[in-house]
Amino acid sequence: MSDNNAAEIPSLSGNEAVNLAAEQSKNTAQRNIPGLGDLPIPDDTANLRHGPNLHDGLLALLPLVGVWRGEGQAATLDGGEYNFGQQITFAHDGENYLTYESRVWKLDSAGEPAELDHRETGFWRIDLKDNIEVIITHSTGVVEIFYGHLLNERAWQLQAASTMVTETGPATLGPGKRLYGLMPNNHLGWVDERMVNGESVPRMSAELTRVIG
Repeated sequence: MSDNNAAEIPSLSGNEAVNLAAEQSKNTAQRNIPGLGDLPIPDDTANLRHGPNLHDGLLALLPLVGVWRGEGQAATLDGGEYNFGQQITFAHDGENYLTYESRVWKLDSAGEPAELDHRETGFWRIDLKDNIEVIITHSTGVVEIFYGHLLNERAWQLQAASTMVTETGPATLGPGKRLYGLMPNNHLGWVDERMVNGESVPRMSAELTRVIG
């Protein structure tokens, strides 16, 4: 993935983005992820209108906060393909990091859920120079550290600096690159590419709609 991929996620003007977000939030603004409500510390929130204030250090990641759901396409390590459904949650508790969770399920030929696929969980951090650090753990037995940067105020690019696989994990999974960005319709688009035989090839991509936040 090169910086040319930024063209895949065009940006809106500031006013256009604000107006579109306000219109779409009519259906999502009052929803939030569940919390027990009895912890002596703040619950996680995926809605900027509820819970603790977002840490000032996370302003460059603010557009990601929410719950996103939609569909995408994936390539298998043996050359096959399948369609999937996905939910991504970016949440915070007032501290200087975002929590990240992804759940993926395979779809059948009719577009209906067929079986569970993999899950990911991790943390996104960003420093004062807008350098991004991401730690992601996969349910398949993979732990990755990504570093990245902002392409613009609505797009974020990451590259794996370390990919570790357990004994039972996917041994042929190469280092990854990811691009996340808000599309002109304010949906969240993302692409994962992997090194295969010395070449970076698409592995997964999806377009997700905000359902909370």
